[in-house]
Amino acid sequence: MKSIYKILAALVIFCTAGCSKELHKTPIGIITEGIPPTHESVIYSVTSSYQLLSSTLNIIGNWGWDDGTVLRNDFIMQDIASGDMLKKWNPDGDQAWMDQFADFSFTSSNSGVKGQWSYDYAGIARTNLAISYLTDATLTASLGIDETLRKSLLGQVYFLRAFYYFDLVNLYGDVPLLTAPLKNFADAYSVAKRETKANVYVQISKDLADAKSLLPDGKYAAADEKWRVSKGAVMAMQAKVALYNQQWADVITAVTEMESLNYYSLDHDYFDNFSVAKEFAENEVVFAYDHKSLTTPRTGNGLCALAGWGFIAPSPSFIAAFEPNDPRLGLTVDVAGQNVYKIFGELNSNNKGNDDAPSNKIYIRWADVQLWKAEALNETGNYPAAIAIINSIRQRARTSPNADGTMPPAGTLPDRDVTSVSKDQIRTWLIQERRVELGFESQRFNDLKRWGIAKTFLTGLGKNFQDKNYLYPIPQGEIDKSGGSITQNTGY
Repeated sequence: MKSIYKILAALVIFCTAGCSKELHKTPIGIITEGIPPTHESVIYSVTSSYQLLSSTLNIIGNWGWDDGTVLRNDFIMQDIASGDMLKKWNPDGDQAWMDQFADFSFTSSNSGVKGQWSYDYAGIARTNLAISYLTDATLTASLGIDETLRKSLLGQVYFLRAFYYFDLVNLYGDVPLLTAPLKNFADAYSVAKRETKANVYVQISKDLADAKSLLPDGKYAAADEKWRVSKGAVMAMQAKVALYNQQWADVITAVTEMESLNYYSLDHDYFDNFSVAKEFAENEVVFAYDHKSLTTPRTGNGLCALAGWGFIAPSPSFIAAFEPNDPRLGLTVDVAGQNVYKIFGELNSNNKGNDDAPSNKIYIRWADVQLWKAEALNETGNYPAAIAIINSIRQRARTSPNADGTMPPAGTLPDRDVTSVSKDQIRTWLIQERRVELGFESQRFNDLKRWGIAKTFLTGLGKNFQDKNYLYPIPQGEIDKSGGSITQNTGY
């Protein structure tokens, strides 16, 4: 049991100096109690906290396929599990553990289950360390950390900790709740138990409220580092937390407040959201991980590398979900050429197989946020306003050029009728619109689960989805290392 919580404990992987951008320092080891923090290392503790959201290869581990740690597994646990994505264009036995998410045969020892847990808790460990530094007034004063900078950095890591915990509770349900660095194995044993999902949400909400109060006004928290968490990103996460808890009035309030800032709007061209050439120069992306090519060490989008080996393909069900001539299908995936443009960040195959691609990983964008508001409006009976938002998404889609530059023909994606409709009809439209608008953006499985339709939809596709699959299993290794104080989800 001496290996317990190498991820959860505060034996935190840290970053060293040497790169032009602080986010991209290479992890070189672990920080222990005996090493005093410096001005530089405190800032690194924040920037390193972002890294676990990247698709860069081998952020933790070294080609750890068996541990699911080669890269972050959102595309497996969300897109493949939802029935939208296939592991490969041509099925084979390569990384068979990924196929288990497609047919729901995974167990608590599955690599993806272990890997996602590891990524999120590694991120939490880093944020806890950063928070411990930035809330120590004596320390920050002695290091000469500017107060404005301190508040901004602290707001960023509060958001990131909330983000990691949001992922965990939606994947696993009740999870261990750690809000301070762990200094030894005795501390690790003491927190080796699951906290209720409700109480984790209380912490998520507190962290987001604290982040909002600390981050500066403006579309970007830092003009020269636009990838950093902004106040708008915090407000979006507050809306998303309310959405997942069916607090409809709070969703509407949060999104309306975001609208009042006038920071975000739908891009005229759908693909501008994903284009490498438009990164941080378009109007829609609220929060994304900033991948860069040609840095040392590498910080590119390693998911593109898997595409070069035939990974990441659309399912027939996903392709069939698009209405005739909807350009979003061809802008998401080029079926004939077996290219996934939305992940490549370019409407060509240049990044196919590139393990150092510059395409960003988008986590929140304005179309997603607007559809949250539409859903809340529908649930509270404001049907015309809900339909108006759906129609704005469809209008942008039908006026976006196809991948070959041509325009969709007249009559493509007509507006939804605002007369003689019911809440159930609008909900059906929302479910459809979210699927095609946000395809391959790792949103779909969580959507199916929170709507309560995962079993009906996935069994309809011939999947062996069971009630237990509304949650993933707790990694068996974590249960074993805790001596059984961490319990398993029902049915696994």
